[in-house]
Amino acid sequence: MARKGILLATVMLLLCSAGLVHAQEDKLGITLDVTYLSSYIDRGFDTYGPGGHSAVQPSIDIDLYGTGFGLNVWSSRAVSSGYEDAEELDITLSYGSSFFEGETYVTDYKIGWVYYNYPDGPTKDWDMQEFFAEISLPDICPAGIVPSYTIICMWPSVSDSPNVSNNGGWLHIFGLGYDLSIPGIIEGTTEQVLNLSANAVYNDGTGGANVDHDWSHLVFGASTAFDLTKNLVFTPGIYYQASMDDSVNDDDETWCSLSMTYTF
Repeated sequence: MARKGILLATVMLLLCSAGLVHAQEDKLGITLDVTYLSSYIDRGFDTYGPGGHSAVQPSIDIDLYGTGFGLNVWSSRAVSSGYEDAEELDITLSYGSSFFEGETYVTDYKIGWVYYNYPDGPTKDWDMQEFFAEISLPDICPAGIVPSYTIICMWPSVSDSPNVSNNGGWLHIFGLGYDLSIPGIIEGTTEQVLNLSANAVYNDGTGGANVDHDWSHLVFGASTAFDLTKNLVFTPGIYYQASMDDSVNDDDETWCSLSMTYTF
């Protein structure tokens, strides 16, 4: 019943938001995305079991009139059979803005709440919730390197869950990003931007009773966006994970992503 209520509330929010488009001078920002992952690696864990099973992940993101408030509905499903119980339908409510605008130390921040729902799971006892807060300093480094930090707290939606009672905990993600400009790849373009990233993750017990409180992994990534039309963007990416804690993942991982994004 709780799961159905969440899904119904989400649909109502989407419908109400769509209706408000006609009542506001500023339009909603609506982004549709479909992403294919060659392997679904989530915060260090091989989500669909050893072997690197691929996934398709559609989502809708709503920017509420530039207020900083946003709603995201995201889903993931394994391409291979046998992982139906692990299909996700996640809901995120967030707010983002900036401190110290106009200064070198301008700080972008975003806070939010996530509900992790498993529609085909055996019971709602599998569901999790999350609070996150992230900051970044886009202008602090003259060379263009952007440092960031994200703190995440996860807990079971059902406090006495027999399935995920030990899965809650904290995550700390320290990141660096850099946009590298190179000559245009597609005819008619003069510049192509490579989005480079590096993240170090400290897992403070999230994911199960046997997960260590330790540095779990490093992730290095590179992606770039191709504007196919005014509103349609294709973004390929490649990622490598150096696993440091066997309680999270005892293998290094490499995977690619292919995203198609349409913005209204």
